Amino acid sequence: MHRYLFVVLILFFGAAELVWATHPFGGTHDDPIAPVILGVTGILFFAVLGRFGARKLRQPAVLGELVMGLILGNVGYVLGLELIQVLREGQAIFEMVGLGLAGQPHDQAADMALGPLTGPNVLEILEGPGGVAMLQVAQTVDVFSRYGVIFLLFLVGLGTSMGELRSVGAESLRVAVVGVLLPFVLGFSAARLLMPELSLNVDLFVAATLGATSIGISARVLSDLGQSQSREARVILGAAVIDDVLGLIMLAIVAGIVVSGGVELTNVLKTIVLAGLFLMFALLLGPYFLDYAIRLVRQLDIVEAKMFISFLFVMVLAWMANLVGLATIVGAFAAGVILHDGYFRHWGDYREHRFSIRDLIAPLETILVPIFFVLMGIQVKLEAFLDWHVVTMAAGLLVAAVAGKLACGFVARKKTNRLAVGIGMMPRGEVGLVFASIGKSLGVINDELFSAVVLMVIVTTLVTPPLLKLSLPRDLKPNTTA
Repeated sequence: MHRYLFVVLILFFGAAELVWATHPFGGTHDDPIAPVILGVTGILFFAVLGRFGARKLRQPAVLGELVMGLILGNVGYVLGLELIQVLREGQAIFEMVGLGLAGQPHDQAADMALGPLTGPNVLEILEGPGGVAMLQVAQTVDVFSRYGVIFLLFLVGLGTSMGELRSVGAESLRVAVVGVLLPFVLGFSAARLLMPELSLNVDLFVAATLGATSIGISARVLSDLGQSQSREARVILGAAVIDDVLGLIMLAIVAGIVVSGGVELTNVLKTIVLAGLFLMFALLLGPYFLDYAIRLVRQLDIVEAKMFISFLFVMVLAWMANLVGLATIVGAFAAGVILHDGYFRHWGDYREHRFSIRDLIAPLETILVPIFFVLMGIQVKLEAFLDWHVVTMAAGLLVAAVAGKLACGFVARKKTNRLAVGIGMMPRGEVGLVFASIGKSLGVINDELFSAVVLMVIVTTLVTPPLLKLSLPRDLKPNTTA
């Protein structure tokens, strides 16, 4: 039965794609939202297929979604599917539209934003009968994916408390600091050596991306092995929590340097001060804002209050972070660290509430985050690897990424399984993709470099589970709560 349903769904979306290719959406009798519904739902459908395949192969869901996007983007490009050709250009499409609205002739705007090889082809598609609808789909998918990233980092922060940050100990702190700084140094050196033609800003952004760690992947493997309470697990997870904070601060500094236009001591100090002030004021004033806002909505149901306050708080902090020149995800992460169910004491003991904040926000993340990962996969241009220079660049970044994280495990104590700690810190997963996407949206990372970074993310994410299983003994009593 499941096989028949699968075939029916494939035929349905295949027919929908055929309709898209042959019918110019946007006629006088058509609902203008129809192509958006079809496009977004189609991407989500392929995300579900990718997640299903990953689970069958016992791989992280993020990997399945990313690989599915990669297949969809490159096969669709070869088959000449116009929507895919638009989606794989990402932020450059909106830059082209912006230049056109600013008065640039369309052909010049396309060349400036997309280049002389890609620009004319994409311009011809957008000036065709379905061009407006494709722009609508591209804009909607882009917005949804950005919301997904915000909710993703909010949930990461929600699983982090200031108490945890204070209690993880010196060992985790050492691992985290080395696990951020060493990959940064190695990544910067590799970028300088292999890509001397690129600017210093590019090298800094690539280096910051290599410093990221995905806590979710290692946590799941440790849980599957029944090692969640082992010393190595506590060190890895504690270090990964600190790693998130340090990585976001590093991203804020690098992004601030890029936006300000150069590496100058005053710009670096300004960004560090702004990041510090933002986090300090968010942590100090955030609780007062929450108490006041929650008092205003005391007449609402607890579910309504938690949903409204959580959404309002994360969006306000994300906007404020952007206002001071930081990435929106810094604000989203800070919102997650500050907010917890204990603030909603007007409705009784939070431990007796039917739904937690995580329970209510997780469905939004479940829908929106896969769209982000599939979109990132679509924008990976495999034809870039036909250039030997790009292959060399990807290999260099991969070596720096692996070596930097493996080495950080050796600053743990002797009685700790240092190799397991280093391997546990290795996957970049969703965090690395978020960093790379921000670099691409800022125009720092080009298509070739973005493809190389995504390859690094895929490989480090793919090899971590089997290597971690080999480095740790399986518990005789498997963790049944995983």
